[in-house]
Amino acid sequence: MSFKTIQGTAEIPAIPKEKFTFVQQDVLISDKALSTKPVGYLKDALLRFVTNRGSLICFFIIVLLILYAIITPFVSVHAISDKDGFYAYATPRHTLFARFGFWDGTQRLEVNHQNFDYYSNIPGAIKKFYGEKKRLVAGRAQTWYDIKLDTYAKTGWVKTLLTQDEYKAAREYEANSGIQLFYPVIDQTKVKNRGYRGDMNAWFLTNQKGIMQKNSLTGKPRSIFLSDPSSPDGHAYTIARMNGNQLETRVLYSEWYRYKHGRYASFLFGADSNGYDICVRLAHGARLSLLLSICVASINLFLGIVIGAIEGYYGGTVDLVLERIKDILCEVPFVVLMTLFQMYFAHRVGPIVSMFVAFIFFGWIGTSSTVRAQFYRFKGQEYVMASRTLGARDSRLIFRHILPNAIGFIITTSVLTIPAVIFSEANLTYLGIVNLQSDTMTSVGTMLNTAQATLASHPHCVFFPAVFISILLVCFNEFGNGLRDAFNPSLRGAEQ
Repeated sequence: MSFKTIQGTAEIPAIPKEKFTFVQQDVLISDKALSTKPVGYLKDALLRFVTNRGSLICFFIIVLLILYAIITPFVSVHAISDKDGFYAYATPRHTLFARFGFWDGTQRLEVNHQNFDYYSNIPGAIKKFYGEKKRLVAGRAQTWYDIKLDTYAKTGWVKTLLTQDEYKAAREYEANSGIQLFYPVIDQTKVKNRGYRGDMNAWFLTNQKGIMQKNSLTGKPRSIFLSDPSSPDGHAYTIARMNGNQLETRVLYSEWYRYKHGRYASFLFGADSNGYDICVRLAHGARLSLLLSICVASINLFLGIVIGAIEGYYGGTVDLVLERIKDILCEVPFVVLMTLFQMYFAHRVGPIVSMFVAFIFFGWIGTSSTVRAQFYRFKGQEYVMASRTLGARDSRLIFRHILPNAIGFIITTSVLTIPAVIFSEANLTYLGIVNLQSDTMTSVGTMLNTAQATLASHPHCVFFPAVFISILLVCFNEFGNGLRDAFNPSLRGAEQ
């Protein structure tokens, strides 16, 4: 083997020519077709989005909440206008969980002697007795009773007016089913305690303090029923009213409700102060909030794109005038504007339309500013100048060359607008600036507003609307952040 000496380096062996071979000798070299499918901008963004587990989970939660708002009014046995004052503040109950002592429509509380006597004489009102407790009230020791109260059974007996035919039909139902509906009516002249007058559950004789009086021999409460010698038990079951056209009766309401509706009363999320079903009302309120926010976001997105594109593309005087208009609108307090709309506009078109117009009044400003900034960023690029040189019109430059580059920012802005509108609507209705409370309409904020006074005594009235709107807002914001990261990878983890 021979060696070659290169100046300034050590000697290296010389490799013979026969050891070299051509890699592609006599082979035609050409480009190869891609074996994978091309990935577009939207598909690439989707692939990035599905890798964000938090945003993906929030997306599915949002879908479930939307399905709840859509489906619940159709499958529920209660309508949004169904109201039963006898079951006001009834706690949540579901037959599936009631057998395990959970979600069973009960409430644990401590009552004094008078209320303990009152509930003890209502069938099924006291589900469990935990014991007695001593308390100092005004310097005196009093006995209090720790009980588990059934908020449905505590309604007990109520007064109802029936026609002769209705009374006969109910009596036939009693005979056929063996379920007692009617009970002796109370002689109100024997009710000494004024607080019990007119109360169909106070059928026992009390002293002036409302403490029940018992028979010394039997230990049973002394009743104050109206007498009727012609009745088998000597008690009267009806009182003639309206010249005999109507009959005043006393019925056990739980069984009467079953007789009228074919089922016992049960509210999945409980009932509010008016006896409305919270589950159905919340679904209708959520539907209103979502529909309002989506419509507002869509219109604001359209206006923002159009105005922002005009500003960013043409610039100059047009941009200057529109920017000053936006500056003036931004200085108007939103709450003041909404209040004025409700005072002078709502009585003509309704509170929803008035609120809708107020949201659109300057809701497009944020989107227009985002689109304007993107147009200033891309309109000077070489590909835009080349297209303009080839004779492309302004509309083609705007919608085919510049606007698609801003689509990521626009989608992110539009998605984040939805929770912003929902939150604003909830605030306005919660503060009472906008009133959406009626038999056929409500909103999540309205439900929170009506329930805030009973937060300590009946927390379920606030709990379910508050949890719903909290989950919805958190998930929408996390979903929007996931879209931002998917459409704009350079902004991942940054706040726009």
